[in-house]
Amino acid sequence: MNKSVVEKLMWSIAFPGFGQYLNGKLFKGTFLLIIEILINVQANFNQIILFSFHGEIGNAINHANYQWLMFYPCLYFFSMWDAVKDAGGGGKSHYSFLPYVFSAFFVTVGLILSSNLTIFGGVLLGGPVWLPILFVLPGLITGIIIKKIITILNKPSRS
Repeated sequence: MNKSVVEKLMWSIAFPGFGQYLNGKLFKGTFLLIIEILINVQANFNQIILFSFHGEIGNAINHANYQWLMFYPCLYFFSMWDAVKDAGGGGKSHYSFLPYVFSAFFVTVGLILSSNLTIFGGVLLGGPVWLPILFVLPGLITGIIIKKIITILNKPSRS
């Protein structure tokens, strides 16, 4: 990835919609930004981030509105993929979206499990912020592997 693509990816990680602004996609960026703010407010996301950073996982779980929070991973990873694609970083492969899609899926699964996944006899594992973040890496790896497999299977054979 070139510097411009990485910059747009990083701004999308910071705030969905910012990568689109840098790509000159003002309507799309504004739409993603408004949707992000709506989901953030309705899910109490900033409050649960604060609780999570203070180690108050139980409070984070109690304050999370999971019905709204479930939308966040797909919005977040779509915004990143779209910014990278529009910046010219994803157009070479037909399957460049797969790492983003599988990351969104795995993070959503992590979010679903976050309110009751425990270790060592009852210690909550991560809550609605940290556990989903831990699920990014397996999602990314799965998406990369599946992308490679599909790419290999779709290569024209030499006859």
